[in-house]
Amino acid sequence: MAAVKQHDSAEFDASEQELANLISRLADQATRGEPLDLESTCRAYPQFETDLRDLWGTLIVTNVAGKELGNSQTDSHSSSIAPRFDLPCEFGEYTLEEEIGRGGMGIVYRARGPENQPVAIKMILKGDFATAAERERFDSEAAAAAKLDHPNIIPIKEVGEHNGRAFFCMELIEGQALSDRLARGPLLPEEAARIMSQISQAIHHAHKQGVLHRDLKPSNILLDREGNAFVADFGLAKQQHGDPSLTRSGAVLGTPAYMSPEQAAGLRSQIGVTSDVYSLGAVLYHMLTGHPPFMGSSPVETMMMVIEQDPISPRALNRHANRELEMIAMRCLQKPQDLRYASSGALAEDISSFMRNESVSARIGRLEQVVGNVFRETHHAAVLENWGLLWMWHSLVLLVASFATQVLSWSGIESRIVYGLMWTVGLGAWAIVFWVVRRRMGPVMFVERQIAHVWAGSMLCVALLFPLEAALGLEPLELAPLLGALAGMTFLMKAGILSGAFYIPTAVMFATSVLMALLPPVAMILFGLSSAACFFLTGLKYYRKRKINAESRSL
Repeated sequence: MAAVKQHDSAEFDASEQELANLISRLADQATRGEPLDLESTCRAYPQFETDLRDLWGTLIVTNVAGKELGNSQTDSHSSSIAPRFDLPCEFGEYTLEEEIGRGGMGIVYRARGPENQPVAIKMILKGDFATAAERERFDSEAAAAAKLDHPNIIPIKEVGEHNGRAFFCMELIEGQALSDRLARGPLLPEEAARIMSQISQAIHHAHKQGVLHRDLKPSNILLDREGNAFVADFGLAKQQHGDPSLTRSGAVLGTPAYMSPEQAAGLRSQIGVTSDVYSLGAVLYHMLTGHPPFMGSSPVETMMMVIEQDPISPRALNRHANRELEMIAMRCLQKPQDLRYASSGALAEDISSFMRNESVSARIGRLEQVVGNVFRETHHAAVLENWGLLWMWHSLVLLVASFATQVLSWSGIESRIVYGLMWTVGLGAWAIVFWVVRRRMGPVMFVERQIAHVWAGSMLCVALLFPLEAALGLEPLELAPLLGALAGMTFLMKAGILSGAFYIPTAVMFATSVLMALLPPVAMILFGLSSAACFFLTGLKYYRKRKINAESRSL
């Protein structure tokens, strides 16, 4: 027997070590800024699929941290491998005059065209040292921007190559980036509305052409000398029928302070039109307050704030911020995608209504948004998929315990010890079984430990009811209505932590508590039916959701 246990322990240690080595390799890959593909990794290591899916969020954060580190390390390196020209110089048919900007991938020069007209030339920052992926992204940007024809999108005049260097020629916008203007403080409401109207209409045009920008931010919006706004830098743009390899699953794309929650979480399949709407709202928020919606001490911290926190009201940061524009910005920044504007065109229409001094839809829909937010799931609700089947079993345990208690009461059993053992030792044993089964399904998340403490607290309260009845000289089960109140309190806590949908079972259990007090002869039957129904229906919902997600992952 000892040999068998030792053998099992060795197998367990070997499996744990293999998982640890795999996670270490993936973390190293993420730190180098390389893309991570969850599905292919799970297919390669099916025995660790549950652990990988539980830990993937941590690896995504590591990926962002790696990009942050990589950017800081490559900034100086990229300057050494960037195209070097003794300006002014000839570049094909163009004369490069001066460098006017550079980003993570591209470098832009002011230039003169064949007819001496001013233009902007963009080429890959690393020149001949660019990777195949960087070249593909550069070509994708050129293709995406070239198909767009809108007065507020910087037009592409030519796409070409000279001496092995890919480039494209754009119209030169004489002025400044919106980020430079915002460095001096927030904008007046009229100016912010005019800029937002122009760029939201431009992005709506891009969306109609099947192009998502995915990196909208003040530095990618240029203002000419008349104050007109132009959208630039489609380097992270995605065409509706583009190459999926350019945006692998798990990749975090965009700038943390302005990216949508689904981008920050690396949920590629959820990134769409409303993701750009969120970024437009973040830009509007910055114009109203002088600050982006979230500012952490690092990109990783900012990203986590985007996922988990709600932005502060603009008027709390700038008391002069316009109320209607504030509501428009906050609607764009809703974390649930269906609570944002359905399109950038709808956003543009609301901005136009504001500019005409008409009522905006953001004000009309405010009550709907508030109610919708109350009943929304939090990002913690996903853990309930591991609880679905267990909660269905839990409903049966509660139903049996409640009916057995009622039958004993009808039979004239007055021993508090019998009832106490059933509701403490009996349910305590089930709680142990519950958590043993749950742990075998994979690592227990921190939020699940919080729920476990809530559950444990409610069980202790139930156990105290029996000595309290004795101390107060009450008959056995006279305090039974408090079971409904305790259950309601437990569901209320779950509503705040997991999902607003738990407000419904909260109300059901509080109402049940009142009915139990009014109908003592059937109090425990009422409690058993109500509590079992609440747990069973919720468990069934998340059990089905787990099965659906498992089937979609296997496709």
